[in-house]
Amino acid sequence: MPNWRSVTAAAVLLVTTGLMSAPAQSAAASGEPAAAARATAAAERTATDVHLFYYPWYGSPQVYGSYRHWQQGGHTPPESIGADLYPKLGAYDSGDLPGAVTQHMRWIQQSGAGVIVYSWWGQGSYEDGLAAGVLATAARFGVKVAWHLEPYSGRTAASTVADINYINSRYGGSPAFYRDAAHGNRGAFYVFESLRITDWAALDQVSSSSIVLAQTTDTSKVAHFGGMYTYDAIAGLTAPGWKNAGDFCKANGLVWAPSVGPGYIDDRAVVGNTTPTLPRDNGATYDTEWRNALDPATGGPPSWVSVTSFNEWHEGSVLEPVTSTPPAGYGYQTFEGAYGKTGAAAETAYLDRTRYWVEQFTGTTVPQPNPNLAARKPISATSHTQGYVAANANDGNTGSYWESANHAFPQSITVDLGAASQVGRIVLTLPPSWGARTQTLSVHGSQNGSAYTTLAQSRGYTFSPSGGNAATITFPATTQRHIRLTFTGNTGWPAGQVSEFQVYRT
Repeated sequence: MPNWRSVTAAAVLLVTTGLMSAPAQSAAASGEPAAAARATAAAERTATDVHLFYYPWYGSPQVYGSYRHWQQGGHTPPESIGADLYPKLGAYDSGDLPGAVTQHMRWIQQSGAGVIVYSWWGQGSYEDGLAAGVLATAARFGVKVAWHLEPYSGRTAASTVADINYINSRYGGSPAFYRDAAHGNRGAFYVFESLRITDWAALDQVSSSSIVLAQTTDTSKVAHFGGMYTYDAIAGLTAPGWKNAGDFCKANGLVWAPSVGPGYIDDRAVVGNTTPTLPRDNGATYDTEWRNALDPATGGPPSWVSVTSFNEWHEGSVLEPVTSTPPAGYGYQTFEGAYGKTGAAAETAYLDRTRYWVEQFTGTTVPQPNPNLAARKPISATSHTQGYVAANANDGNTGSYWESANHAFPQSITVDLGAASQVGRIVLTLPPSWGARTQTLSVHGSQNGSAYTTLAQSRGYTFSPSGGNAATITFPATTQRHIRLTFTGNTGWPAGQVSEFQVYRT
């Protein structure tokens, strides 16, 4: 499949030769931007000024009917995929709205970013077919959606105008449709590889309703556009041309949205590729790119910061959580050590660091969304086997697990939330490397630890590697202190099994 990004030759040259502009060197060495620069950057900024590039092109047999994109580079999912990092959710499906997409929106909330930039490949494309569902899911979490107009075959300036009108007409009524109040309440459209087309005069037809960004730092190539962005996660380390582009946008009333990223590696997706790898350096790369975006010496403060990416797995530029225990034997990397975190805590390290930078950019504290109420709270079970004790089920490590006595159903595990809390959703996981199985269980709640009521009737929940070996249980919101799971069956092993027992408000 040709739908992966290519790094610009200029960025490759800068990285491979070690060339770095003096402003970029200064920004990399100076730590945080000066206080005055931070104050300027934060003026009237909100979380919706941070945009994450989002890819809805993945498919799985359970939803799409077969794997889509994961096999890139000649791989055989679900264990072998075209990526050097392995998703915490496994080889998921972008059409799995209640599963993968809902979890994505929760993670995006956790990152503090307010907007995703949806990869869109033309009218009637696979991604177009999923857009309405993603918008509806995003709306539930207050996440907004902008658009990444990709270089599908036959794209022209005229077809791009038609696409923008189509998107505005078809999706503009969604509460998740992003409009920038600071720039005329217009929608946002990023045009990838805009330099493929030389005459963009047709964009004048949509400039009153839409902000259209060119992918370039060449100010001579942005006539008729409403702004500029870079996308390239490698170039962000040295910020080539950013100062000139940022100053030009400010002087001409355009949007400047430089792109920052945590790293780049596409060795498994593009066999034989010679594109250089940009190591994450345990988070130092991401921090340097953010500093470059905010520093006046390299074009800051910007209008928006765009982040490459939430989930472009083929290029290894992801913020989306990476499992700390990937399938063995494939050479997958992990986030181990990122920002000093290890194990399960490292899986979300880049989401948490994004929140830090969102707060630096906006000058505000972003509220922590919907925490896991059961994390490391007192937990007990009717039984356990060997060392697979109840405490393993909420220790934050998906590799450890609780297992009940074998051949002795029913068995239960109960967590004490510490105080009566509103609850409405439970997420259960098994170790990512385990095979698929269905566990039959019911959910009960209690305010005093003795009298329990049924919150969810007994039924089977499927755990599969392609779905991250996770199952979600929802029920009407209720106030409870103690949450109990009662297991009566398991097709994979004659016991109740849970690696993470998570409880949420919604």
